[in-house]
Formats: sequence, C-alpha cells, structure tokens
Amino acid sequence: MPDPKRLHLLVEGQTEATVVRDVLSGHFQRQGWFVTYSTVRTHTSSVTYRGGVTSWPKLHREIKELLASPRLAVLTTLFDYYGFPSDAPGMATRPAGAATGKVEHVEQALGTAIGDHRFVPHLVQHELESWVFAAGDQLAFLRDDPAVADRIKQDCAEAGGPELVNDDPKNAPSKRLARYCPGYVKTLEGPLAIADLGVEGLRARCPHFAAWLTELDSRLGRV
Repeated sequence: MPDPKRLHLLVEGQTEATVVRDVLSGHFQRQGWFVTYSTVRTHTSSVTYRGGVTSWPKLHREIKELLASPRLAVLTTLFDYYGFPSDAPGMATRPAGAATGKVEHVEQALGTAIGDHRFVPHLVQHELESWVFAAGDQLAFLRDDPAVADRIKQDCAEAGGPELVNDDPKNAPSKRLARYCPGYVKTLEGPLAIADLGVEGLRARCPHFAAWLTELDSRLGRV
C-alpha cells in the first residue's frame, strides 16, 4: 500500500541536498509529510556518481524508477532552470515573454512527459543561488560584509526580484556571487544564508518558490 504522506525530492546536487536537509525537510514535516530525498545519479562507465542533470533520457529514467515505488505519494524535483538540458520536454518550445512563463511551460511539459499524477516537477527560477539572493542580508551578515547586501539588493531591484535575476552565462546569480564574495563556498554559505532567512522569508520573496509550496500543500490535502 502507498504511504499517503511520503514526499520524495529528487535534487540536482550537494547544495540542493543540504537545503532540503537543513531547511525544507523541517517545513514539509511540520505540514505533515514524511520526507525523503536523493541526488540525481550520473553514470560514468561502471561507476555511479551523484549530482548534475546532464540529459533528459537519464533524468527520465531515474524519475520513472522512483515512481515505480508503490509507497511514494508525491515525487517532486529541485533542479536549476539555468542550464537545464536542452533536450528536455518543453525546452525547444518555450514561449516568448517573461521568464516565469518559460519555466512554467517547461515544468508542465515535464509533467506531461512523465504522465504520473504523483509527479510535481519543479525548476528553481533561475537557479538555487536566486534563493541566496533572496537571503542577501543574511549572507552579508555571515560574511560581515554589508556591501554584499547592497549589491544583491540593487540586482534584485533592477531585475524585479531574486528569481528574475537573469540566466545569462556571465550574469546568472551564481556568477554574480562569485564576483561579489571572493572565496564563496556555495555548498556551505548558500544553505546557511537560506536557513537564516527561513522558508517563510523565502516564500515572501520568491513567487515561483511560493507556488511550488502551495501546490505541495494542496497535494497533502488530497492524499
């Protein structure tokens, strides 16, 4: 029999896994979910590595393998939209216009391609570092560098919000953080800043993230 409250998150890499472990799991558990997570597999010859979304066929296979478990109530994802494989459903047919519409289009196409009502595809707009941008004050405090917060606030204001800071190869949030924060350790400093901001703070600053939480909350009410 399926566990009606088992939520599994398939994540892109170490940083995402840390954020799930230290920030999101607690929130989902308080909502009533039993939470598990795993990092996407990368195969090289006979060796299996973890981390990195390299192609749609590999990702499709892993999602289907996870959904083969009859105990799973909901499977969702934590992948960056920035750098998402170009062969994934919806990527070649993204509409013109705002970034949010493009991300939602790809998410809907992923759901259609998998064809399982338990699957809730989610892409971070544009990448997990946009959540760090939402936590700019917290990052600046951790680094004892108020200038970091000023730069991040200016970028967010110009873009219209943390999730709208663009996905240009030179100016994606991760690239900006590398410039603003010499020696920045993404697997440590980013998750710490996000944890300090907290889920509700992140929800208030990131509408796409908020919509994802709302969808998962509604699923819990239906299972």
